[in-house]
Amino acid sequence: MRFSLVDRIVALEAGKSVQAVKNLSIAEEYLADHFPGFPVMPGVLMVETLVQAGAWLMRYTEDFRYSTILLKSAKAVKFNNFVSPGKSLHVTCNVVKQGPEEYSFKASGTVDGTSAVSARLVLQQFNLADNNPDLAGSDERRIEKVRELFGAVWRPETEASAG
Repeated sequence: MRFSLVDRIVALEAGKSVQAVKNLSIAEEYLADHFPGFPVMPGVLMVETLVQAGAWLMRYTEDFRYSTILLKSAKAVKFNNFVSPGKSLHVTCNVVKQGPEEYSFKASGTVDGTSAVSARLVLQQFNLADNNPDLAGSDERRIEKVRELFGAVWRPETEASAG
């Protein structure tokens, strides 16, 4: 199962920062079990939302050169508030350090202006063909798919006209 947890990117500055929104809907299946009678977004998915926002910034900054971006480490993770159905998690990721293979971020998420989650993240980027040249085609297909999805979550002309 794949979770796309960034519904919309609202601000994006290459190599510096990204702001994104995850709208939580009661229709999300995992809410039936987390928790019965008190549905809230699982903490691990709150962190994954931070990771996905950071990954979008990396892809944009690197002009989609890498097919794969993975979480290398998450430190100082703090959960401060719940995200319940009908609410939105507003995420900000700021680049702290940028290297050729990794980015370090200070990331946070708020609900109704109140802190919900924060963490220091390190994300690593690479192509599958780096270790197995036979996977170059897979890299190309993955990059094509994330470019398409990026067009759905980032529409700068829409954001500029919405303000």
